[in-house]
Formats: sequence, structure tokens, C-alpha cells
Amino acid sequence: MRGLHADTGYLLYRLGLRSGQLFNTFLQESGLRLRHYAVLRFLATSPGALQRELSASLGYDPSAIVGLVDDLEKLGFAERRPSPDDRRSRIIVLTEGGRAFLRDTDEAGQRVTNELLQPLDPAEREQLHGLLQRLTESGLG
Repeated sequence: MRGLHADTGYLLYRLGLRSGQLFNTFLQESGLRLRHYAVLRFLATSPGALQRELSASLGYDPSAIVGLVDDLEKLGFAERRPSPDDRRSRIIVLTEGGRAFLRDTDEAGQRVTNELLQPLDPAEREQLHGLLQRLTESGLG
């Protein structure tokens, strides 16, 4: 195990798995998964995204995006609308129901993050967040 714990990539993988498990457990009651939550969070900051933009930004296969948006539409959390720029394209927008769901899950999401980062003090949490943000902005996301 010591060899694996010396590998930063493996540690990030394990942390990602644990984070996904905690988020999926917290979302289980709603019938959503972390992938749905990621789409909703993206739409909250990028209104009117094309499906291909969702796919590229989130790193999900385009066919997976179709299913995720279908699920969110059925729940009334997102909807497809004609693009104002291209009638052949459809944009995905967050509905008021989707906004309400995100507001309702903010506190629970923070509890998940707090559980995950419990061993770190506030300065270490801030430093970790900054480092992860830099890595993501440099080409991962």
C-alpha cells in the first residue's frame, strides 16, 4: 500500500472515488447521480449551453449528455430550447425547478465536502482548492 500512497495520481483517484461515493449517496434520494449534479451546476453558471459544450466542458461522452439532459428534463430541472443563434441547434437551460434543487442541495453538498476534507484545517482546504483549480484550469476541465 505504501507504494500506491506514494503515487499522487493514485491518491487523486482514490479521493475522487470517495467524493463520488459521498455525493451519490447524498443524491440517491433525489434519483440523481453526480453526473446529473455536474450538468446542473454547469448550467447554473453557463445559461443556454449547447449539448456539445456540456460534453466538452464536463468531459462526458456526447451520447451520455443526451441521456443526462433527458433525465433532467423529465424531472423539470432543465429544458431544451431552440438556439437563438442557430435554429438547427438546441440549447440546454436550467429551469426554476433546477435552480431550487441546487439551492436545496447546497448545504448537503457542503456537508459532503466537509466530511471529505475533515482532516484539513481551513488554510489547507483553501490551498488544496486553489491547487486543484489551477490543475483543472490548465487543461483538465
